[in-house]
Amino acid sequence: MNTDSELQTLATRAGAHLLDAERRLVTAESCSGGWIGKALTDVPGSSQWYLGGVIAYSNTLKQTLLGVLPSTLAAHGAVSEATVREMAIGALETFGGHISVAVTGIAGPDGGQADKPVGTVWFAWAWHQDDGIETRTAMEVFAGDREAVRRQTVARALSELSSLDI
Repeated sequence: MNTDSELQTLATRAGAHLLDAERRLVTAESCSGGWIGKALTDVPGSSQWYLGGVIAYSNTLKQTLLGVLPSTLAAHGAVSEATVREMAIGALETFGGHISVAVTGIAGPDGGQADKPVGTVWFAWAWHQDDGIETRTAMEVFAGDREAVRRQTVARALSELSSLDI
């Protein structure tokens, strides 16, 4: 399981990457409940590269704060590639910054379905390019209890930030 120390190391590495690239990050979190933002702000000096974020747990907040379309939620559900991509783009458009990370998933212990079991998490990273906004998405199905799923979510979100060519 990803310990607090491991998450802090990942957050520090992501922050160094953002600082080197002179980029500022915003977050849009659902199933992680603000844990990504917590990990980032645990790093001294994070205000140089982290602007902040939103916990949009309900579909209503995903729509009103992040611009997720009702039609996207109706067609694909809250835990989907389409929704997380709109969350990431919406975070950039609403909160500014150069790059965003968004997560939505089913942390458990219940709420899973055959096609979206407990542990299913969708990720999106979005960043400004000269010709628009570039996005990358990924889906994982994590094992473990609610805390384990959430810790793995934070770790995956932070790990990818360090590898993006931004």
